[in-house]
Amino acid sequence: MSSGLIEHWRLIAALLLCGAILVVRRLRGGSPSRGRTLSGGLTASEKHTAGLKPFHTDASAAREPGEWTPVAFEYPAIAPCREDVSAVKPVPYRPFKWGEYHVTMGIRSMPWDEWTELDREFAHFHRIREHRIQTRGDKVVQVLPERPGLVKGAHDAAVELVHELAEYLSRRYPDVYRATRVDAGHDGNGWHGQPSIKDITIIPLGKTYGLEKGDPLTIASLLIQEDLAIMIEGTDGRYYLQGGAILIPGSWRLRDKIGMSLDDIHISGTVPQFESKLQLSMSRHLKRMPVDKPIVRNNYSFQVVAPRDKADPLDPDELAWCKTMKGDEDVVEGQPGFLRNEDFGADYPGHSAGHFSAAHSDLANSSEPVDPSLVRLRVERQTLRRLPKTGAIVFTIRVYLTPLEELVKEPDVPGRLASAIRSWPGDVAKYKARSVFENILEYLDAHHQRQLDSHVEGVTRQRCE
Repeated sequence: MSSGLIEHWRLIAALLLCGAILVVRRLRGGSPSRGRTLSGGLTASEKHTAGLKPFHTDASAAREPGEWTPVAFEYPAIAPCREDVSAVKPVPYRPFKWGEYHVTMGIRSMPWDEWTELDREFAHFHRIREHRIQTRGDKVVQVLPERPGLVKGAHDAAVELVHELAEYLSRRYPDVYRATRVDAGHDGNGWHGQPSIKDITIIPLGKTYGLEKGDPLTIASLLIQEDLAIMIEGTDGRYYLQGGAILIPGSWRLRDKIGMSLDDIHISGTVPQFESKLQLSMSRHLKRMPVDKPIVRNNYSFQVVAPRDKADPLDPDELAWCKTMKGDEDVVEGQPGFLRNEDFGADYPGHSAGHFSAAHSDLANSSEPVDPSLVRLRVERQTLRRLPKTGAIVFTIRVYLTPLEELVKEPDVPGRLASAIRSWPGDVAKYKARSVFENILEYLDAHHQRQLDSHVEGVTRQRCE
C-alpha cells in the first residue's frame, strides 16, 4: 500500500474519531440550543482565562481528597412556578411501606426545578426561623474556619450557596422573589452570563436581603423553608460539617455536631445499622458525586406535642424543637464537649459529651397512653448537590408535619403506617422512640378496618402486621 493511501486512511480515521467524540459530548452535555449556558455565561476562552476547567460528570472522582478545581457547569433552564404560593398545599410525602423494613440510603434523582419547595406554610416557617436566629444566634447558624491540614472553612461555600439560591429562587418563583443585580458590565458571574445578584426581595413578606451585606448562610436560611448543612471534604477523604443553618431540627443541635465528620455524626447519633449497611455506600457516593446529579431522599419519625392550651403560640406543633419528647433544648446530661485545634488558638463549640435527658421531658413520668390527637408524623425531605465552584456538598432539609388525625383519613395510609411501625427491628424502634407512642397502633388498626368496611378505593386488604 502506498504511503499516500496510508495517510489518506489515517486522515479519515482521525475525522471519524473527532466526530464520535463530538457526538458523545453532545449526548452527555445536552445541546446548546436547549437554552443551557455555562455558569457565569463564560465562553470557552473566558473559561480558560478564569482558570475554570470544563465540566465532566466523572470529575469528582479523579482528584485527591480535599482538593477541588472550580468547574464551569451548565445549568439547565428552571421552569417558573406561577402558582399562588399561599394556596399551595405541602407535598404529602408518605415514605413508609407495607411489609418488611429495609435500611437503605433511599436516594433518587432530584429534578433541578425541585431543589427547594415552597408552599402556604412559608410565612409561618419564616417567623419561626427568624425568631430562632434572633434568639439563639450561633447556636443555630455557624460557619467554621479552615482547620489547616484537615479541612477548609465553609465561608466561600456559604457565599456560593446564597448566590445559587438567589439565582434559582428568582427563576423558579418569580412572583415571590425579585432579584436586583449589579450594574451591567460589572461582572458576568450570575447564571446565563447575567451580572451577579446584589439584593433579593421576598415580595409577599416585604423583606429584602443584601447578599453581600450580612452573613451569607444566615441570609440563605431566611430565603427558604429548608435547613442547610455545608459539608467540606477533608484531606482524609471524609466530609465535615463545616457550616450549618439548623433552625428547625426537632431533636438534634448544631452545636453538638458542627465540625464533625458525616460518619461521626451518624455514629454518635446511633443511626441504626449505619456502619454495617450505609457507611461504605454513602462515602463512595459522596466522593464521586458530580455537580450535575443532585439527589433527594426522605425519612420519617413521630413526635408528640403539647396540648394546645400549653403549647408555644409561635410554634404549637414544635417544628423547631420537640420539647414534649426531648425536654429543654439547652439541658443535657454530662458536660459540653469541645473540638480542639491548636491552630485556632482557642477552643470552639463542638459536639457534646452528653446526651439529652428524658427526665426533663413532659412524657418522662407519664404512664398514660399518648392521645392520638397530639401525635405528628415528621417527614424530612433532604436534597444533596455539589456546588461547582467550591466543590462543597450542600444538604437542604425540609420538614413536613402532619397530624395523625389527618393521616388516618387518607386511603390505605392507616394500615400501611401500622404495618411499617410494626416492621421496625429493635434498633430502629429504639431510635424512633416507638415505645412512647406505641398505643397509636390500635388507633391505626381501627381506622384501617373502617376503610375496609367502607370499601374505600385503594385500601390494601391485608393485616397490619
